Amino acid sequence: MYRLAMLLLRDEDASRDIVHDVFESLLNTGLTDVSDQYLLRAVRNRCLNHLRGLSTKERILEVYALDEKEIADEEWPDDETIAKIHETIANDLTDACRRVVELRFTAGKSYKEIALELGISEVAVYKHLRHAIDILRSKLSQNG
Repeated sequence: MYRLAMLLLRDEDASRDIVHDVFESLLNTGLTDVSDQYLLRAVRNRCLNHLRGLSTKERILEVYALDEKEIADEEWPDDETIAKIHETIANDLTDACRRVVELRFTAGKSYKEIALELGISEVAVYKHLRHAIDILRSKLSQNG
């Protein structure tokens, strides 16, 4: 469960907290006979809720898994980085992927709202966003 949280959040403290919260909620509700799938789904949902609750700047920091030590300037991301992100979104993503990213981060829509609007599943929305994040991470890593 912790590994799943780390894959989604890339933050040790938040991952530990989320796994702890899942077990705490089980204790509070008295559920004792739950499947592995239930536990993993609960962790995934809490991770996604955690990411949804972050501001845009916090989301960018979470997506790129940067340590605070790596960010000397509190004004990160700077205008140049934001321009590179927009350029990458415009030039390197497929139309479907670009549309999902725009709806999620510009319009602030939930996975469910995006899925309904585009006529795709929430899993497809997640996969498009994951693909976009991988491309953005790769492009930004190339440029330092």
